[in-house]
Amino acid sequence: MLCVAVALAAMLGTFAAPSDDLPVKGFEKGVYMKVARANSARLAPSGAALRIDFQPAEWPNVTFSPQAPWDWSGYSGLALDLANPSGDALSFGVRVDDDVAADGVNHCRTGTGTVAAGKTAHVVVSLGISAMDVGMRGLPVETRGLTPLSGGSSGPFDLRHITSFQVFMHSPSAPKTLVLSRVRLVSLISSLDGIVDRWGQFTKADWPGKVHAESDFAARRSAEQRALTAAPTLSGFDPYGGWAEGPTLRATGFFRTGKTGGKWWLVTPEGKLFFSMGMDCVNGDGKTFVTGRKKMFTSLPDRNGPDGQFYSRMSGAHSGPIREGETFDFFEANLARKYGADAHRKWLDASLRRLRAWGFNTVGNWSDASLYGNGRVPYVVTLGIDGNHKRVASGQDYWGKMHDPFDPEFAEDVRRSVQSVPARVARDPWCLGWFIDNEISWGGGGNEEGRCGLALGSLPMDAAESPAKRAFVAQLRETYGDVAALNRAWGTTFAGWDAVNAPVRLTGPLNESRTKDCRAFVRRFAAMYFKTVRDAMKRADPNHLYLGCRFAWYTPEVAAAGAEYCDVVSFNIYQPKLDPGKSAFFASLNKPCIIGEFHFGALDRGMFHTGLVSTASQQERAATYIGYLHSVIDDRSFVGCHWFQYTDEPLTGRWFDGENYNIGFVSVTDTPYPEMVQAAKQVHGEAYARRFNGLGKQTAAQ
Repeated sequence: MLCVAVALAAMLGTFAAPSDDLPVKGFEKGVYMKVARANSARLAPSGAALRIDFQPAEWPNVTFSPQAPWDWSGYSGLALDLANPSGDALSFGVRVDDDVAADGVNHCRTGTGTVAAGKTAHVVVSLGISAMDVGMRGLPVETRGLTPLSGGSSGPFDLRHITSFQVFMHSPSAPKTLVLSRVRLVSLISSLDGIVDRWGQFTKADWPGKVHAESDFAARRSAEQRALTAAPTLSGFDPYGGWAEGPTLRATGFFRTGKTGGKWWLVTPEGKLFFSMGMDCVNGDGKTFVTGRKKMFTSLPDRNGPDGQFYSRMSGAHSGPIREGETFDFFEANLARKYGADAHRKWLDASLRRLRAWGFNTVGNWSDASLYGNGRVPYVVTLGIDGNHKRVASGQDYWGKMHDPFDPEFAEDVRRSVQSVPARVARDPWCLGWFIDNEISWGGGGNEEGRCGLALGSLPMDAAESPAKRAFVAQLRETYGDVAALNRAWGTTFAGWDAVNAPVRLTGPLNESRTKDCRAFVRRFAAMYFKTVRDAMKRADPNHLYLGCRFAWYTPEVAAAGAEYCDVVSFNIYQPKLDPGKSAFFASLNKPCIIGEFHFGALDRGMFHTGLVSTASQQERAATYIGYLHSVIDDRSFVGCHWFQYTDEPLTGRWFDGENYNIGFVSVTDTPYPEMVQAAKQVHGEAYARRFNGLGKQTAAQ
């Protein structure tokens, strides 16, 4: 385990004063153009700045590489100004390398962010010791006016030997333009000592809604109770959160899917149109490690006092330097201050009241299982498939390798996992359906190797040990009959089928035959997975919808297989809004789709990281929420979207991976963000009329 004390000592060294410019001078002198290299991009000077036109490609970029490495020692951040002249928010990344062997993970510091339409973003990517090396995804920034870019790079990094930096995009569907200016080195922090107060808030700033005294909790609880009593629901919603004023379709007593006016919808148990506006992670889990980091906190409670119950010991962290140790949950401690005895139950009750009042009609994934059967707000079932069945690498294995659905033990593990869900769910009309698994390793990534990842991950395995490999070899034998035909098609020299069964490491590019066979196997692999899960889920609960596995990475073949077996196909889409260029793809699935996760964050309320999509302020975050909802409501294929997540993540990082994002509708003190609440009420209240789009009550419905 990395010594946290050593990492902190390195991070907290004294930095030199900020510089106005990099060692390379301004654009107006043409110097940057001499060291710039465009890759699937077009460059043009624009006054004292540089216009970059990113072209449709997997990783279009402009890279700046000096003749001799730059020495950036004494600085801790690279700051850039990026203007977006377009009418849409644009996502981008910045990468700094300290070696020509950098590969995007090693020898790199990388950050990603978003520029609002028609705006200029003033951003900074962290250099030197990464935030991840001290157990967080984002650090406090003392350089005013800069937004830290999201990033997770860690490990050694030599500031004395900077070989390049680049600005990039990922797979734009059409040409996109940014204008780069004011590139300079800055200092980010001087110390992490005492940055967290007794309530889990940042000590070195103030903002609207910050708790300053213990009495604030009771006062806010009383004020909110009055507001919720005065306006308990949005008008026009039926008890399930469906469209009370809309048409009545065939009722089945449970949620189902249907089409009306050429648009997919969910339908309530009573037959009303339903668009799922959900809230993920209604669960209150706010644990953060204190092991090795106690100097960050101004006041940690006595373990033998009233707040001692909020200490825990955790192990098995997914990433970050602290793999095990003691945690403290500031959020749950604050709930005890606010709600008194039996605080968690009272908070869940208050949360259901909030969701209804704010126009949310679904308790989303990762929420407290005690909310199953709550009888007030529809909910989804959260389930992951565990067990000791075989796995397969896909090349995109962030959360772990992919299930091997050809392993008979996988089917048995699915059955056992499904049986862990309370049987009462199957009879509950308030249950919307089941999300099973999350962001699993389907491969993908924009190139053919990623699209064929599961096939290519099976080949290096021994068929005697891997059911997936045996299935792939069986497919090849069925296709080609003999090895000679396979060798002609693939350009290989296998001596016999035993050689194919042995671990295989292909050389050379994926030719047409290899590509066709690999894609076919990925399709078969995915079909086996979805059918196995669907069958087990429907045996346990035939009344509710199978909502899929919440794709983060996928291929066309995988998505098509999901559409064949799922009632609703789910995607986690972290963008400023849906890309209209993808609408035809979603429509081609011929199944309703739903978004399991999306979010935006800002840094104007004492948080250190914006999350995966950044905005400049709470006002802009709220406006982006409205724009995202509109893009989903207006797409004919989508039947809902669920915000990730209900509460902000801990300021010093959630225990298992260090995320510390401003992505909540409520803060660590259980204080709602009024801008987000008002935006939700506005867009949720108009959702049904907007989606129905004046089709009228006479439209044929099914």
